[in-house]
Amino acid sequence: MDECKIINLYDLNETMAKELLEKYEYPWEVLPHIEEFIKELGKKLNKDEYDQVGENVWIHKTAKVFKSAYIGENCIVGEGAEIRHCAFIRKNAIIGKNATVGNSTELKNVILFNNVQVPHYNYVGDSILGYKAHLGAGSITSNVKSDKKLIVIKNGKEIIETGMKKIGAMVGDNVEVGCGSVLNPGTIVGKNTNIYPLSSVRGVIKANSIYKNQNEIVEKY
Repeated sequence: MDECKIINLYDLNETMAKELLEKYEYPWEVLPHIEEFIKELGKKLNKDEYDQVGENVWIHKTAKVFKSAYIGENCIVGEGAEIRHCAFIRKNAIIGKNATVGNSTELKNVILFNNVQVPHYNYVGDSILGYKAHLGAGSITSNVKSDKKLIVIKNGKEIIETGMKKIGAMVGDNVEVGCGSVLNPGTIVGKNTNIYPLSSVRGVIKANSIYKNQNEIVEKY
């Protein structure tokens, strides 16, 4: 399951959550600890650079937050980030430098690396999106199975029992997800991969791939 390891999915120099991610082997192991990490990191942020606008909510002075956006508890919005009209950040979100959270996009218990774009009608829950990852309009991460069973990470015949009910998608650096796609619970997408629009994605997708459908995943040349 090397494709699923944090070290192979992400450049940790591109997130303020580096210290947290370095403690774990697999990214979904990080999810239960995001809230507490935000609370501790927020106390250490430079007050000349960040405004504390609520309990455990810090926003960089250069970030642009539209008045209609909602930012709930336990959030950090990084340098140059843009939180657009009617964005809904429920809780426990680390939003990296120059990231974009767009119109009617909802976030919950997430880490967005620097330069991530979730700009139009996206839902991102219990997920980690790597450097320069982009979700096309209407693309979402589904974080709970329809049968409500615990999530299993599957890579062919390899299986990891997570013991967790809520895991969205672990999306590597420079991944492009086409419009209207669904990343099913426990999906892992390797670096530099492209997902075709209107895709239903599950399992582990190797780095440097083009995902056309579940039966047609080709390597980039």
